[in-house]
Amino acid sequence: MRAIVTGGAGFIGSALCRRLARTPGWQVLNLDKLTYAANLASLDGVEVAAGYSFLQGDICDRALVDQTFAAFCPDVIFHLAAESHVDRSITGSAPFVQTNVVGTHTLLEAALAYWGGLKGEERERFRFLHVSTDEVYGSLGAEGLFSEETSYDPRSPYSASKAASDFMASAWHHTYGLPVLISNCSNNYGPFQFPEKLIPVVILNALEGKPIPVYGDGLNVRDWLHVDDHVEALALIAVKGRLGETYNVGGRNERTNLQVVRTICGLLDEFRPRADGTPHTDLITYVTDRPGHDRRYAIDATKLETELGWRAQHSFETGMRETVRWYLDRADWWRPIREGRFAGERLGLRPST
Repeated sequence: MRAIVTGGAGFIGSALCRRLARTPGWQVLNLDKLTYAANLASLDGVEVAAGYSFLQGDICDRALVDQTFAAFCPDVIFHLAAESHVDRSITGSAPFVQTNVVGTHTLLEAALAYWGGLKGEERERFRFLHVSTDEVYGSLGAEGLFSEETSYDPRSPYSASKAASDFMASAWHHTYGLPVLISNCSNNYGPFQFPEKLIPVVILNALEGKPIPVYGDGLNVRDWLHVDDHVEALALIAVKGRLGETYNVGGRNERTNLQVVRTICGLLDEFRPRADGTPHTDLITYVTDRPGHDRRYAIDATKLETELGWRAQHSFETGMRETVRWYLDRADWWRPIREGRFAGERLGLRPST
């Protein structure tokens, strides 16, 4: 199988490239613009694999995308390229619309033209997997789970842009017959996550003795999914999923943000105690909540589990231990980011008017 992974230098995309490039029978082309959150260091070791190649490029560049499809002849498009940080979308929404909406439209049009020229087995084999988020569903109450039938109710510029791209992907299947699949995942975590997201922010701020920011009362709930479990699901959906269908991918690991923070602090107390002997929880600082902060997300992954036989292999406890240890061991990966691109400052404030 020949796969193009868009956004393959990002957090989830690099995990997918690592997984596919090391799997016999896969040839992988990583197409990435290399924006601020991309990091080719996340692919150390993979770049020498015989089945892996990299191309720097923008998914909004139709000529480049057409040329790439024609030259590489993919069987599968894994579309992960996206602006993905809610806080940044609040401060400036334009890049989210450009990449997530315009970029997805460009890819769909290019894929349609490419697929239209295929014949026989190659045409039957082609798939376009659009990778999205549970945030398109909006906010849950205290009970219930997001299913594939849940109505969309995006609440942030980021989730609105992803909802638009989901609808386009579905429309290109129903209108033109393009063999599209869609996945919506819960919050990912694990090694190589850019340190603007909750878990790496907490780990790195704690290591540096900086305040650990907790938005609002800290009781917003998320379902946590280890990135390696997620990419296993993506590989499975692309090969065995039913065309035109959506599959929700969740870890069944609901935790409040405050529980996540306290778990990390406890692990750091165990692995890297503070010099003065005080607990890392002393660094917790409650800050003004993010505008439009959804209260609770939770994914029902029953469809994926029953139809395709996928199961998350990481519990929250085992996954968090592994993740904290990884950041402790890999300062060579995160320190250049903290010193050059993002030092952990507060994001997600409304732009001044």
